[in-house]
Amino acid sequence: MPRSGGESGENSRIMLGLLDAVDQDRGHSQRLLASELGIALGLVNAYLKRCVKKGLIKVREAPARRYAYYLTPQGFAEKSRLTVEYLSVSFSFFRQAKDDCSRLLRAAQVAGVTKVVLAGQSDLAEIAALCAIEQGVEIVGVVQQDANDRFIGLAVFPSFEAVSKPFDAVMVTDLSKAHETCEAAVARFGPTRVLVPELLRVRMIPSEAASEAAK
Repeated sequence: MPRSGGESGENSRIMLGLLDAVDQDRGHSQRLLASELGIALGLVNAYLKRCVKKGLIKVREAPARRYAYYLTPQGFAEKSRLTVEYLSVSFSFFRQAKDDCSRLLRAAQVAGVTKVVLAGQSDLAEIAALCAIEQGVEIVGVVQQDANDRFIGLAVFPSFEAVSKPFDAVMVTDLSKAHETCEAAVARFGPTRVLVPELLRVRMIPSEAASEAAK
């Protein structure tokens, strides 16, 4: 069955985490599994029942009214499949992020941009920083509220106003609030000074405020 969308991705994450946890320690309690996976206890129970029904996990009684869970050969095979799927998705993200950032920075440099601020501390920001080195563009810092002072060797600032060095453009690297971060940057600096990687799926529509800022 094909998997797509956030719900399928979350389902795969939980399934992989559950199978891996069972493989690592057969004596895991459902409560501990719920804590490790960051999901509700009832959801762990539902996933375990689904895995048992599919023949991925076997359950045996253990002392003190507990249960021990074991991966079946089918369970090991499914764990391997989900691991490859996860790595494939991760590699696809890295490849697209690198292509997007390299293209944006290359075009920006041609337009005279030499110093860029990253808006958002994330895996995308790490990739953007690497691409900047390749393109000869300086990353002067990362803007991220409630973050540490340093990120991959870069200074981190709570706002654009706090950035200590002048910069020519902003690259949106916020994965959790991409649209909101992009709108705020465009409103402040204008659309021509904001770089948005295509993978964020954010369409820039200059607002009246953005047009005023661009003047």
